[in-house]
Amino acid sequence: LAAADPRVLALAAQVTESREQDIPLLLLKLKGILNSASLGCEESRKIKQDIYSYDLTQYCMLVLKQDHSRLRGGWATAAQLAEILSHCCVGLEVKEDPEEFYKKFLPSAIDNLLVLGRRLQARFIRAIKDEEKQDFLRWFQTVTDAICWLFGGHIQIAACVLQNDHFLQLLITDDVETAIIMMSVLHNILRVNSSVLLQVDEETLHSVLDELVYKLSSTTNPVIGNAATKLLLLVAKFCKQLVKLLTARYKGLKGLLSKQWTGKGFDRDLCQLLDLLDLEQSSGKGEMQRQHQAACVIQAMWRGFQTRKRLKKLPQAVTTLQRSFRAKREQELQHLKKQKEDESLKLQLQLQRQRAMRLFHERQLALLEIIHASQVNKYMEEIEGKSALTIQRFWRGYRARRNFHQQRQSLKEYKAAVVIQRAACKFLEKRRRRRPLSPWKDPKGLTDERRLALQQKVDDYIKLHPASQMSEEMSKELHMQAQEKLAQFLLRSRLDQRAAQRRETLLAQVNTDVELLMSAPGLAETTEKDLDVFMSRSIPVATKARQSHNTMLKYTRWPWWKKLGDEFMEDDVIPDDALNAELGTLFIGGRK
Repeated sequence: LAAADPRVLALAAQVTESREQDIPLLLLKLKGILNSASLGCEESRKIKQDIYSYDLTQYCMLVLKQDHSRLRGGWATAAQLAEILSHCCVGLEVKEDPEEFYKKFLPSAIDNLLVLGRRLQARFIRAIKDEEKQDFLRWFQTVTDAICWLFGGHIQIAACVLQNDHFLQLLITDDVETAIIMMSVLHNILRVNSSVLLQVDEETLHSVLDELVYKLSSTTNPVIGNAATKLLLLVAKFCKQLVKLLTARYKGLKGLLSKQWTGKGFDRDLCQLLDLLDLEQSSGKGEMQRQHQAACVIQAMWRGFQTRKRLKKLPQAVTTLQRSFRAKREQELQHLKKQKEDESLKLQLQLQRQRAMRLFHERQLALLEIIHASQVNKYMEEIEGKSALTIQRFWRGYRARRNFHQQRQSLKEYKAAVVIQRAACKFLEKRRRRRPLSPWKDPKGLTDERRLALQQKVDDYIKLHPASQMSEEMSKELHMQAQEKLAQFLLRSRLDQRAAQRRETLLAQVNTDVELLMSAPGLAETTEKDLDVFMSRSIPVATKARQSHNTMLKYTRWPWWKKLGDEFMEDDVIPDDALNAELGTLFIGGRK
């Protein structure tokens, strides 16, 4: 194997190590490398083989997909890269895996070149300044020349160019200058491969012919008419089978050509096309055939109009889809950002709490080290007193605010009730004054005829809806089911009552603790007896045990009629109503 060209090796290394935005300018060096060798010589083929082996052609093809309005060099660099790509592919003989080159690489290159052409065409149409329009038109011409050079070197991809959707969209344009360039590309395709229209599918063939006939019927520009006429003449000359299609599908084409385009400067080509169409048409044509021709022309114009309408709507739909996608992605990013901020805030709060707790403990330890051992108990008592004062202060503030809000709401309700009552009283007073007093009338009594009629209705209803009868076995079974459901209900109610009793007991205990805190004396007046109330629960527990014992004794002395309905209860269980009646005021201070 011969050694690779050192310039290609150096360029491949630079491209591999460079940033993405610098790659297009580096690939322009391939033009100097290709121009250094004579076209068609062995050295040129060797350089192209090295460029393809080191994937520089792949880089060129990938760069063409990008939006060059944001890259260095702009669209001029893109046009030069398109020219370089076509020159690298023409004359290249791939020995390793040629199927991938001819069936994958070349169609992809054609597709990227046509996409670049569409972008340049769109910017040329939107451009306002003359200098910008000339630049975009020149770059568009360079890209189309690169496409012609590429399928001129590889004839088998001419059909691929013609079947590409982007080629048809480039051809379907109302702009005169770009339309002429695209018709010249189609002319080159037919010259390179005269039978290419027979190789493509029927839909593509009809679309191309429809567009050419539409251009002849919708414009009066002689340049467009000349190019379209030459293309139809070339189609009729090279593909004899398509002359019949032209005469059958576009039956008004001959009249359109002879009336609208005669004397426009290309009569020679026009006469040749009319002669070829005359050979396929029959001599006698009636009124029905002329109407059919007119209908075909109208259909061609309508199809062209519909196709343009659909193509104009495509960018708007793509823009809407992109806008919705970007909005959704922005929402997701905002949600993730907010979630991260919340997590970081929680972490900071946790760290602050830990730091504050650590500082508090360190301060306490430092104070305990400073204070003498005999003063520790006194210091702890002071700390407890301050803590109790703080708790009491916060509780009094909370209770005062709660009472204030409750009173304000009740005051609003009272005022609203007063206003409503005053309005209702005024309304009733006015109504009573307006209504005249009616004389007293005794209520009408029930006559014998009316009583007999009502009795007859009752008897008829009883006959229509007789009462259902039930056997003794069914009655017993229904009674047993009712007893079981009643037992289940009593068991569930007993458990619910126990849970409610526990909640009430805990609530009463909390209220008792609050009341003790509220009624506690100051630290200066506190005695050991007062401290026992807070430090021990023996007194409330003893009271509860004594009350429970007394309640149980009373329950055992009840008469039998007070214990009815307790057959489903355990023997050692006391009804919750009795306990509630006896223990209702055990822990609730100041309520009863």
